[in-house]
Amino acid sequence: MARIGFLSVPVPGHFYPTSALARRLAARGHETVYFGVPDLEARIRGVGLDYRPIGRDSYPLGSMRALDEKLGRLKGAAAFRFTIQRMTNNARMILDDAPAAAREAGVDALVVDQVQLAGGAVAERLGVPYVHVAAALPINLDPSVPPCQFPWRGSGLAARLRNRAANWLIGRLAGPIIATVDRRRAEWGLAPLRWDTAFSQLAQVAQLPAALELPGRVVPPGFHHTGPWIDPASRAEVDFPWNRLDGRPLAFVSMGTLQNQVATTFRVIAEACSGLDLQLAISLGGGGDPKAIGELPGDPIVVGFAPQLEVIRRSALTICHGGLNTTLESLASGAPTVVLPVTNDQPGVGARVEHAGVGRSIPIARATVPRVREAVRAVLEDPSYRERAVAMQARIAAADGLNRSADLIHAAFEPAPSPAADVR
Repeated sequence: MARIGFLSVPVPGHFYPTSALARRLAARGHETVYFGVPDLEARIRGVGLDYRPIGRDSYPLGSMRALDEKLGRLKGAAAFRFTIQRMTNNARMILDDAPAAAREAGVDALVVDQVQLAGGAVAERLGVPYVHVAAALPINLDPSVPPCQFPWRGSGLAARLRNRAANWLIGRLAGPIIATVDRRRAEWGLAPLRWDTAFSQLAQVAQLPAALELPGRVVPPGFHHTGPWIDPASRAEVDFPWNRLDGRPLAFVSMGTLQNQVATTFRVIAEACSGLDLQLAISLGGGGDPKAIGELPGDPIVVGFAPQLEVIRRSALTICHGGLNTTLESLASGAPTVVLPVTNDQPGVGARVEHAGVGRSIPIARATVPRVREAVRAVLEDPSYRERAVAMQARIAAADGLNRSADLIHAAFEPAPSPAADVR
């Protein structure tokens, strides 16, 4: 069994699935170590993982909340640019701190979040095997489909040319991250980073199920679609006013834990659903005080945090930002969804939801009251959305994503058995 270190990015949407993987590998007998900034220490220890600090100087306690609040006020291109800046700074911290932390922890393998482009360099510097995991949509660039930041669908020559142009643009926008990593790779005597060789040659494991991928996607050897990495036992208990549920069909509303401060969006959603036979449960994701939101049309339940898995299980649909975790949790419960993508990979999630016929997607800039109302009514009243979501639920259950991913990582790190001796 291996002693496996985890390098992810310090945001909840990546912590929840990667910590679920770490716990599942620990249950298989591996020793797992989770490296994180001080703001993540309580969460990491709270789910029973071995926490090792990195980023104490770059990200002192309280830093993550300030960054999250800033991102929560942005959307679209501005949010994406801020994300690039944040990931560049995070890469620099990983390159500075992770090698020594990993040596001190005695890890002999690394699991690296795919968007943590510095992680592979750390593994190569240490001379240990590593696997990439995609907690969000995969960022592998392929002209068969658009980069995950775009909501496009379609095939044919024009689509491929458009996708190639978008791939080039994403490469340029990610330039500061790549330049930061390449400077350190050069100091360490490592080859420059290239998109086609940037990810592990042992295995790349994505929580996106194959059933939700766009058609025609070409993936490299060793890439595996699995299914959601959900570990209910690792979720903290959260109070919720269950007594306020009044028997109407329930809609769970969340704009995630990062893009959750767009207060006007919650008001649009509430107004769009007012008058429908639907009760809303709105989670602010920790990004605001329910009292500060004020009264909303239809008197929805508004909480700072919600026991998300439990509420979704009771819901007729979800209305969300298109974060992959919330979307997969919805589909794993057979609930269709209305997606209002804000930034990053959320437009790509919305495109996949629409292609699979398990919901509707409206870019946040176009999410007016009439458009949201029409989408919610369509998903509620057309039984085909629920039928396809239930079919997707069955496929997700059959894929058994968390166990399948643990199997793949275990196989990647376990040495092949030696050939049996030739006994004559």
